[in-house]
Amino acid sequence: MIRRNQRFLTQLYIATDFGVIQLSFLFAWWLKFESDLLPHHHPLPIEKYMLWSLVYGGLAIAVGIMSSLYTPKRKKRFTDELWRLVQSHGVAFFMLLSLMFIFKEVNVSRTYLILYMMGNVTFILIYRYIIKLQLRRFRKKGFNRQFVVILGAGTLGKRFFDKLQNYPELGYEVTGFFDDFHRWDRTEQGKYKPILGRIDQLEEFLSTHFVDEVILALPLDAHDKYSHIINVCEQAGVRTLIIPDFFDYLPARPYFDNFAGMPMINVRDIPLDMAVNRLMKRAFDILFSLVAILLTSPVMLVVALGVRLTSSGPIIFKQERVGLNRRNFMMYKFRSMKVIPEGAIDTGWSTKNDPRRTAFGTFIRRTSLDELPQFFNVLLGHMSVVGPRPERPYYVNQFRDEIPKYMIKHHVRPGITGLAQSKGLRGDTSIEDRIEQDIFYIENWSLLFDIKIIWETIRNGLKNAY
Repeated sequence: MIRRNQRFLTQLYIATDFGVIQLSFLFAWWLKFESDLLPHHHPLPIEKYMLWSLVYGGLAIAVGIMSSLYTPKRKKRFTDELWRLVQSHGVAFFMLLSLMFIFKEVNVSRTYLILYMMGNVTFILIYRYIIKLQLRRFRKKGFNRQFVVILGAGTLGKRFFDKLQNYPELGYEVTGFFDDFHRWDRTEQGKYKPILGRIDQLEEFLSTHFVDEVILALPLDAHDKYSHIINVCEQAGVRTLIIPDFFDYLPARPYFDNFAGMPMINVRDIPLDMAVNRLMKRAFDILFSLVAILLTSPVMLVVALGVRLTSSGPIIFKQERVGLNRRNFMMYKFRSMKVIPEGAIDTGWSTKNDPRRTAFGTFIRRTSLDELPQFFNVLLGHMSVVGPRPERPYYVNQFRDEIPKYMIKHHVRPGITGLAQSKGLRGDTSIEDRIEQDIFYIENWSLLFDIKIIWETIRNGLKNAY
């Protein structure tokens, strides 16, 4: 039943994509040639445009099938689907232009083509996002569920079960566990699904019960059983997924590489290691910073005047921070604290009622106006708009030994704001919680994620700011 539903959903996506592409053609045609919004003329009849739209629809579907755009998306993030969709339509559009060149179709309006492609991607993204939200709501209510069995009732299996309970929108239901040694105590019986038998009884269970996926959550010393278990599952037509017993050492979304013909797990896959992603993020940083500086320049002028009139000392406070690849740089802020006496070393941590602050400094810190000069750090390449917040060398040397994975944050440029800050983790809050959020951001970066964090930072801007 589930597989039939998936096939139906795949076919529905293909048919709807093709239909949306033709609706986009009609919309682009009307906007360019029928409305009074744009200058227009009719060099070709509408039938010609319709023919090329039908050709493009076929190309887009074919490329989408080859690039796995129509595979089940239950476990995938929407940002992954978005990127794959843009890639597929980019390739299909290039193929369309190539065919038009071969057939010497040179009179098609370029404005129309731009409107057509923008409409295709935008409309498809909108309807797919709506469908994804609706499917999550249905699954949360118990519809369209998939049934899984967990092999291993030890720490690994119980941890996976606990995690799965936090994502009811995925629509997975655990039927039970199989384990050769473990049995639930009284407390565990009320919390977990039953242990259905020993692992060698799995084959009989699969032949009499409907199961979609089998999760192997066995310890490393049981790896010799994997071959038999996988064969049993494949004969029953059931998917098999393996949770490695060393998964604590892996990133949230591990990347499988190939080296000398052998599959390998890349322990720390970072999207910003790719040159194209770094280029996109840098271009976004420069554009955003320039706009921010232009828009906030009157505010910065008023703040600078306020700092000058309310306390003695420099307007701009420069402090050494650790940035990309552990390189130090000077980070700029509007000064919000009293000037440190010459020869004194400041290693104090900012607190809510910090006596070092000036009266005006309290205001600009609470409103985050003291951070505005950091947009110049972004233009200079020291920082990014979004990224882990940089820290002073004194604290970096302290935290690197005390907090596991602390130094991972230096694999990317530090940011004016970050995922942790957008969730209110600022000032005197848990370093461990911040690092957890920073690592999640680093491993799941996308431009849309950056935009979301910027929006959340603006929306929750005053939270924990002091």
